[in-house]
Amino acid sequence: MHVLDRRKAMSITPLFRLAFRPFFLGACLLAALAVPLWLLALGGMTGSWQPAGGWLAWHRHELLFGFGLAIIAGFLLTAVQTWTGRPGLSGAPLGALAALWLAARVGWLLNVPLPLLAVLELSFPLAVAGVMGWTLWQVRQTRNYPIVLVLVLLAVADGLALYDQGLQRQAVLTGLWLVAAMMGLIGGRVIPFFTQRGLGRVAAVKPWPWLDHLLLGGSVLVALLYAGGVALLPRAWIAVLFALLGVGHLLRLARWHARGLWRVPLLWSLHLAYAWLALACLGMALWHFGVPLNPSLAVHALTIGAMAGLILAMIARVSLGHTGRPLQPPSGMTLAFALLNLACGCRVLLVLVWPVAALWLAALCWSSGLGLYLWRYGPMLWQARVDGHPG
Repeated sequence: MHVLDRRKAMSITPLFRLAFRPFFLGACLLAALAVPLWLLALGGMTGSWQPAGGWLAWHRHELLFGFGLAIIAGFLLTAVQTWTGRPGLSGAPLGALAALWLAARVGWLLNVPLPLLAVLELSFPLAVAGVMGWTLWQVRQTRNYPIVLVLVLLAVADGLALYDQGLQRQAVLTGLWLVAAMMGLIGGRVIPFFTQRGLGRVAAVKPWPWLDHLLLGGSVLVALLYAGGVALLPRAWIAVLFALLGVGHLLRLARWHARGLWRVPLLWSLHLAYAWLALACLGMALWHFGVPLNPSLAVHALTIGAMAGLILAMIARVSLGHTGRPLQPPSGMTLAFALLNLACGCRVLLVLVWPVAALWLAALCWSSGLGLYLWRYGPMLWQARVDGHPG
């Protein structure tokens, strides 16, 4: 890096030197508070206060388009610098993007007028897609163009949720399966690579392109079927599609598995999260086949176990690497990974036996797991790198 560029980078407030810093911090704080708030609202303990669209709409929306999309933005806008060799978003532009995300979160809670909320809400994913697209186009990195497409489709799903409250459920499900497509795409690249590096293997497991294309295309197809309302009712042929996705993800897991990974928290947390993705697909397959199973259980396996599990595992690693630290998570993070998986088990399995107690136990485990991340990693995110490098 040129001396002047380095000085300019080092003059930026550490929190806004790279996108992972404000978005990992803000998203985890939102998620840790949002679930207990939702349960308080569910129990009638929030009085007359109603966010935009009501509490159920807020709960559905914010844990996907508030929490999930912010983490995606932080990860992608940081990773694209490595992928392309171009400078990542930082300084005032990054601060403005973070402020836009925060304004949308406040707007939902305060139930601001819909036109203003729509501008705040949709500007964020479109801006992230625009920055990603421009950066990738500058170096003609066509391999990652599908990521930009998924971001645009997420913005469309978000817009659909805002446009018609009656369509909100299918819009959120559309967005969830778009995120599942991205988890399959990114997870398929990083999990075998991280496993190889973490265990000191000579080479990572080679991908099977046909399987990668099947899983990506199948997840996007599921999202489109939800967007059209087709997947909202049980259909045998959609069950087959979900079953193929579940088996495909399990096949990947079997190929990635290596002796010793269960001794490394940064690895088993990734593999467990990906296993929840496979289980979510198989659960949806059972429901579409006509098994009397509440599809909400499979959806929460996807959102808590897979999405949040993969998020926590990834940001625990990324935050270390990009702040100049060894890839050894601080004390408490093994417990955090376990708590998030326990939260998923409570919400998906224990809730069948003790409905109310399981919901509160899941919320306690969820917020405690994310709270541990905030406690251990918060100072890393708002302070400068320990190795003196910019970023």
